[in-house]
Amino acid sequence: MHATKVLRQAAQHRTPMIKFLGPRSAPKHMDHTPHVHPAATTESLPDSFVNYRSNAQQHGPLGGHGQGASSSSSPSSSASSMAYGAVGGQPGKSLGSVEPPKGQYFDRSELPARFRRTPWTQAEIDAIETGGASTFA
Repeated sequence: MHATKVLRQAAQHRTPMIKFLGPRSAPKHMDHTPHVHPAATTESLPDSFVNYRSNAQQHGPLGGHGQGASSSSSPSSSASSMAYGAVGGQPGKSLGSVEPPKGQYFDRSELPARFRRTPWTQAEIDAIETGGASTFA
């Protein structure tokens, strides 16, 4: 019973070690105008997203410059061909060879032997499986 009174009195005079800074407030004025990132390679922003997308590359051209959107006759086929930048708008044979150019490789196994991964030795496998304990045994 006496211990409870002592603990309650200690809790009343205790100051927490954590310090709260209080409520935060947003700045009065923020500049939301677009500007070029400091690490960007160009010094100006693109005129519009459409112009940027027409020159962008991601696994091939994104702009859909192909014949798929303008040559289709039915509305459903034009909507499906425009969905991903006129994918399927032209035959695959017209896109050219799928072989990589000289000096480029699609898979790690096609690289010269000096760039391939070295196989694991049994000692390395044992060291990993035992957490390194087998190296000291």
